[in-house]
Amino acid sequence: MDKYIIYHNSRWGKSRSALQLLRDSNIEPQIIDYIKNPPSIVELKRISRLLGLDPSEWIRKTEKDYKNNNLKDIKDSEKIFSLMSKYPKLIERPIVTFGKNGIVARPIEKLIDFLRSLFL
Repeated sequence: MDKYIIYHNSRWGKSRSALQLLRDSNIEPQIIDYIKNPPSIVELKRISRLLGLDPSEWIRKTEKDYKNNNLKDIKDSEKIFSLMSKYPKLIERPIVTFGKNGIVARPIEKLIDFLRSLFL
């Protein structure tokens, strides 16, 4: 059976808001603290497929690790996945997945639309 998963950072309001929206929708997701338990490269590739996005489209470009590793000059997805796994703060948050679908849930309206599309 498919389950909702949220890649969550409790330190950030948008992540807490997404988790609360899921709970308010009677959904208790599996919570993955991706900072404490960074996803493997294999898992990041799976997430990328679910999102339908290249990793360069869901990486946090304002993070210090992005600038320190000159990521704006890196086009190789494998290298980006490797750095996202090594420096999990680079992962855009929050990410919610369900089955074969996923969304970067910011702004929160994207999560609302995602949930509606699953219930239709």
